[in-house]
Amino acid sequence: MPDIVDILNKEAFDELVKREEAVLAYFSHEECSVCKVLKPKIQTLLEMDFPKINMVYADTVKLPELAGQNRIFTVPSVLVFFGGKEFIRVSRNIGVSELGKQIKRPYDLMFGD
Repeated sequence: MPDIVDILNKEAFDELVKREEAVLAYFSHEECSVCKVLKPKIQTLLEMDFPKINMVYADTVKLPELAGQNRIFTVPSVLVFFGGKEFIRVSRNIGVSELGKQIKRPYDLMFGD
């Protein structure tokens, strides 16, 4: 599986979103059992269907400022950025196949796959 970058501060997150063409940010925290089950499934989805998307993990308890900046009020939450702009936002009840359908169109436009 591709590595997930752990975000350590707001500045690193902002820089990564600006620098990379495609980023999926996974917002969660250690106490969320649903989050722990969902995270590897999303990792696998990216590996199999969207390999050019970089996945990052942000702990909302350790980084409340980053969660607030991105209007994250519940976990798990997933934000997908293309070209530094937010394209997709899903929270709480996240279906992996539905997420894949939402990612496909902007991904194909961005990378021409």
